[in-house]
Amino acid sequence: MKKNRAATAAAVCGALLIAGCSSDFGSDSGAEQDSSEKQKLTVMIGSSGDAETNAVKAAAAAWAKKTGNTVTVVPAQNLDQQLGQSLAGGKPPDVFYVGSSVFANYAKGNSLYAYGDKLTDKDDFSATLRNSFSYEDKFVCAPKDSSTLGLAINTKMWKAAGLTEADYPKSWDDLTKVAKELTTDKVSGLVVNSSYNQLGPFLKQAGGWITNADQTEITADSPENVEALTYVKKLLNDGVLTYPKQVDAGWGGEAFGAQKAAMTIEGNWLTGAMTNDYPDVDYTVVPLPKGPADQGTLSFSTCWGVANKSSHRDAAVSLVEAFTTAEQQVTFADAYGVMPSRTSALATYEKRHPQDKAFVDGSAYAQGPVTLPGFTKVLEQFDTDLAGLAKADPRKILGDLQTNGEQVLKSNG
Repeated sequence: MKKNRAATAAAVCGALLIAGCSSDFGSDSGAEQDSSEKQKLTVMIGSSGDAETNAVKAAAAAWAKKTGNTVTVVPAQNLDQQLGQSLAGGKPPDVFYVGSSVFANYAKGNSLYAYGDKLTDKDDFSATLRNSFSYEDKFVCAPKDSSTLGLAINTKMWKAAGLTEADYPKSWDDLTKVAKELTTDKVSGLVVNSSYNQLGPFLKQAGGWITNADQTEITADSPENVEALTYVKKLLNDGVLTYPKQVDAGWGGEAFGAQKAAMTIEGNWLTGAMTNDYPDVDYTVVPLPKGPADQGTLSFSTCWGVANKSSHRDAAVSLVEAFTTAEQQVTFADAYGVMPSRTSALATYEKRHPQDKAFVDGSAYAQGPVTLPGFTKVLEQFDTDLAGLAKADPRKILGDLQTNGEQVLKSNG
């Protein structure tokens, strides 16, 4: 993730450039709707590889055969750039992936058709996921899949240190203890990305978070958040937690797979990476330990956006319905390793993928991302500051996050 300066009002407008710096969410786009029986739709995705691309194409082809429509699936080389250009040019794809980090920008710019409340069994998506893709009290778009964070443990290293299942960390003290026991001259006990996406659970475990529940207040500089970052800083200074670059790795999963880390905190995307790149490394995933307040993990997702300017909105919603049935979500999960976003599909997924039980269980209490318009640059600055946490004052980092976040909140009106 690129690192940028804290957001200002101008930066917020820049973030909304793709759709114009307006706030006409929910207004009619004026796009004339195609009423023909056979319509041609385009779906743009940010694919993780051939497995995902082929799975989406197969699902689209099945819907097309059933309805008589035609669907072209376009795997973008750079989704944000290509989608932004097409939205700005007035000729967007009918359906497209929308990440939680940019969702609010698109919604505020009136680029998204709010169809979420029309979906069959919309409450089958967890409240956390629905909230992640809601704007101005409207459920805008269906979550495509879900991910949570867990603690991955190298089984061989765990046993070599004389540890058993009874030693799986249940608290921060436990985590500190096992991280120390697993750290050697060649192996870091715990490698975690220097990003709020991986360090954020510590905020939740201490009873804090960046905003209040409905994202109307910034709560970054709370005592709970200070306690969390102070704990992480101590782990860093004790040498039992390191960042990937300190062990010549690009991310926590690489450090873990290369056996430079005995443990890492990553999402269920780790499963695919380990299977494909490090098939000989034996590991297990357990829930993240509780902090002073409670359990805490983060939830990540992407939604199926429908363009407000599409002339095929009804057909596009029908296609999304087909993409998000419980059965189809399980098929996607089997094909390329994501977790279903429908609660009804999670039980089936867990039976088929028992190694991911900790990720599934985390869905019940996971914290969704911050989805305020223009907040991306604030979080990028937060990540930059977290990278220097070992030598920094947690209060200063959180104070800056508070100030930068309040600027964005104020600019959003």
